Amino acid sequence: MNSSSSPYRIIAVCTGNICRSPMVELMLAAALKAAGLDGEVTVDSAGTTGYEAGRPIDPRAARRLAATKLPSDGHIAREWQAGWFLERDLILALDIDHYAWLREYAPDQESMDKVRMLRSFDPKVARKDLLDQGIEDPWYGGQADFDAVWQQIQAALPGIVEHVRSVIGSRDQQPERQQQVRSIS
Repeated sequence: MNSSSSPYRIIAVCTGNICRSPMVELMLAAALKAAGLDGEVTVDSAGTTGYEAGRPIDPRAARRLAATKLPSDGHIAREWQAGWFLERDLILALDIDHYAWLREYAPDQESMDKVRMLRSFDPKVARKDLLDQGIEDPWYGGQADFDAVWQQIQAALPGIVEHVRSVIGSRDQQPERQQQVRSIS
């Protein structure tokens, strides 16, 4: 885990990094900012494949985000890099395939433990099987599918914000606890 002075780092991961994961990146960044945590957290995204690397966000995802005044024109798709297992504190998988892929390629147990299904933070599905926590790829569908993805992401955001707030709070108290232990010794 990071020191209390470095930001908590979150990455959202889907297949090509043009639909689901950039939607999470932008929606979560906005939610964290609204919660007053934007200076303490960074959010980015990537794809498990390089199929779409270098391309912009899918126009249907951009349209859905724009409806809530979230600009996405700066997004450029990129492929997951192995070093990010060590550099990120929370890795959000968008479906069971991404979850399995990330855990398979994680270099150690600590990295594996960072991988969570995004919807595990949605109280309505958190207790369901991992197979039921996935967000289907809207790329094959129409605008209604992107709207459904937006709703699924939106439902998980409060849980992620609360998780981040809790982690940051406990991390910020660690130096205080260490100081207390030293003064008692």
